[in-house]
Amino acid sequence: MLRIFFFLILPTVLFGSNSFANDEYFLTLRYDKVNLRQGPSKEYPIKIFYKKKYLPVLIQDRSDNFRKIKDHENNSGWVHISQLSKKKAAIINDDAIMFNDSTIYSKPLVILEAGRLCLIKKCKNDWCRVKTGKFKGWVKKDKLWGLL
Repeated sequence: MLRIFFFLILPTVLFGSNSFANDEYFLTLRYDKVNLRQGPSKEYPIKIFYKKKYLPVLIQDRSDNFRKIKDHENNSGWVHISQLSKKKAAIINDDAIMFNDSTIYSKPLVILEAGRLCLIKKCKNDWCRVKTGKFKGWVKKDKLWGLL
């Protein structure tokens, strides 16, 4: 029994079962214009200008009022906390079909291309109800970047 603990349970507890650290989480950009900086202060130069409200970003670290983020294209840097929102959104990471209900047997509504931004309304099991443009429907979670 002790052997099972050391070889199966302990590594899962220590290293986790997902690819994100336990303290990493997603937020979204609050405004249409957000600066990504090289360091955690307004004194550092700007690396990137984001121009997309609700773009999901992975929070990786913190320093005072700044958060280190990574976006869906693996750009990383620092953003002031006032520029971030708890609103849920995701990026389609591979072309996906939006369905009328949370099953592949329901009516397909539209094909969403990779890179499309979707606002998350709710999630259950392997599906999320999303809104993008004039479309509302269900998309498989594995097609979305911005959820843990």
